[in-house]
Amino acid sequence: MRVLLTLATLSGAISGSAALLPVVASDFLSLNGAEPLDPLNLVVEPQTPGLQATLPPAEVKPVLAPPSPELPKPKLKVVPEVVKVITGEASWYGPGFYGNLTANGEIYKRGTMTAAHRTLPFGTKVRVTNLWNGRTAVIRINDRGPFIDHRVIDLGHGAASELGLTASGIAQVKLEVLR
Repeated sequence: MRVLLTLATLSGAISGSAALLPVVASDFLSLNGAEPLDPLNLVVEPQTPGLQATLPPAEVKPVLAPPSPELPKPKLKVVPEVVKVITGEASWYGPGFYGNLTANGEIYKRGTMTAAHRTLPFGTKVRVTNLWNGRTAVIRINDRGPFIDHRVIDLGHGAASELGLTASGIAQVKLEVLR
């Protein structure tokens, strides 16, 4: 504790010493040492006769402020329109399918935000909400399925992770088909 107090005192003394140096008379002497400087003579009075006083009144123009720059228009984030809402059970597929081709010809990879749906066109964006935990993600349809009758969507690994259903394997979801 004593060491901490000593360090705090020293650091305060060191940092404060730069701001509290005493002023001596030699600080006001000129460089050659002949005559001392008077601090009051260092103040320069503004001179009133300027350019405007020498010009005829017809040529004196008021000083205009430069035009203010135009701010760019804000970029509007287009909110997608919900075309259709579907509720039902979702499942996910993963490890056994990595590296295989999806129905649209893409290679299925771990972590993708994609899903399989029976009828939605490839490339359709769907906002999926896990009704058990409230998590939401926007997912792109790139495959066909699920092949179990009562399920409405089969999520890729990344989508399932984002929605928090990899542990349970299934969840009740709400699909919002976006345009």
